[in-house]
Amino acid sequence: MRTGYFYSLVFALLTSASIGAIAAPAAKPDTGNAPLVQEVSPKTESGKVDLNQADAPTLQRELSGVGEAKAKAIVAYRESNGPFASLDELLEVKGIGKAILDKNREKLEVN
Repeated sequence: MRTGYFYSLVFALLTSASIGAIAAPAAKPDTGNAPLVQEVSPKTESGKVDLNQADAPTLQRELSGVGEAKAKAIVAYRESNGPFASLDELLEVKGIGKAILDKNREKLEVN
C-alpha cells in the first residue's frame, strides 16, 4: 500500500515538472544592446603568430601544448630579455622543449 502511494506521488511530481518545463516560455537572448567587439590578433598576413608581438592569451589559444603558465613564461622571457631573434631562442623559455617547438614551428614567426 505504501509503495503504491509513493509511486503516485513520484508520478505526480514528475508530471507537474514536465508540464512546467514545456509551458515555460523560452528565454530570448538579449542581443539588442550588446556591445560589438572586434578582436585584434597579432597574426600576420601569412597566418602565423608573431612571437615578438603576441600576448599570453593569443599564444595559449594558437599554440598546441602551450597553456596559460607557458604562455606567460614566453611573454615574461621576452620582456626581460628583449625580442626573440629566432624561433630556436624559444627553447630558452622554462617549460618549452624541443617537442613543443617542433609542433608549433609552422605556426610561429619572428619579426
